Amino acid sequence: MEDLARFNLIGQSWAFVTAMASVEKFAGCDMTLLVQGETGTGKELVARAIHYLSTRQDGPFIPVNCGALPDALVECELFGHVRGAFTDARETRPGLIAQANGGTLFLDEIEAMNARAQVSLLRFLQDKEYRPIGASGIHCADVRIIGTSNADLKAMVKRGAFRQDLLFRLDVLSLCLPPLRDRYGDVPILAETFLERLNKRSCHPPKAFHPDALDLMNSYSWPGNVRELENLVAREFVLSTGSLVTLSSMQTVRSPQPVPGDGTLAIDTFRSAKAKAIADFERSYIEALLSRSRGNLSLASRMSGKDRSDLGKLLRKHGITRRNFN
Repeated sequence: MEDLARFNLIGQSWAFVTAMASVEKFAGCDMTLLVQGETGTGKELVARAIHYLSTRQDGPFIPVNCGALPDALVECELFGHVRGAFTDARETRPGLIAQANGGTLFLDEIEAMNARAQVSLLRFLQDKEYRPIGASGIHCADVRIIGTSNADLKAMVKRGAFRQDLLFRLDVLSLCLPPLRDRYGDVPILAETFLERLNKRSCHPPKAFHPDALDLMNSYSWPGNVRELENLVAREFVLSTGSLVTLSSMQTVRSPQPVPGDGTLAIDTFRSAKAKAIADFERSYIEALLSRSRGNLSLASRMSGKDRSDLGKLLRKHGITRRNFN
């Protein structure tokens, strides 16, 4: 986990630790990877970590915003062109795939790719060969593709908005990053880390969080995830005039579902919040345990120090299937 911290991947929750175990594992292989998760969960950070922890670390890491690829120039952007290929082609220009040769091509928001771009990418993924526009020969490129999405690609396939064959090609390895609201205990760790960095860059005396501010952050659902938390800490750091980032300076934080009529945070009762936290912990712990034991319940029992039959009950309680971890 120390290696991952230098990529700004920080946390101690079971949901986070389980996901990071996959990051370290995927860095050790060279297959196409699809990273999914909500906006702000750190998908690009994960992609960079996998690249720089892999054997491709000395090669280029080329990030591409798929939504920014012009419809009419998709093939040109991906594969490049030779001089004279079209009216304005005054010189040969390599495409993104050629630029990423020997390294990683990071395709962010891959759900935004139009139909033409999806076909072009599919052809390359099938055999790692491509033809620059206007070229007479086929080129090869040694490129690892890492795609990310915050959309439900399977649902998009059903609607005809995304090619099923492309999804199959992309989803060789798959990783789903947990939202911050499911990473119990990570909010104060991340907030303190962000505050420490701001203090180091500031020429003023260091600031600290008021305990009430941390309580308020813990009660918020963070729809923008880690990115929202980092931005808020930075903003409140600047706005706070004293040595404490206080509750009064954190009033911009509000639950997305306020209690009607009173403007206060919508917080579960202690009993329901505790039950939810326990259920989520059990589910995350069992999934991490089965991942480590590869679905072997006897081994999982020995690792956890818990009776095998009790583990079986927890599996049934949370609808977890062992064969998914084989």
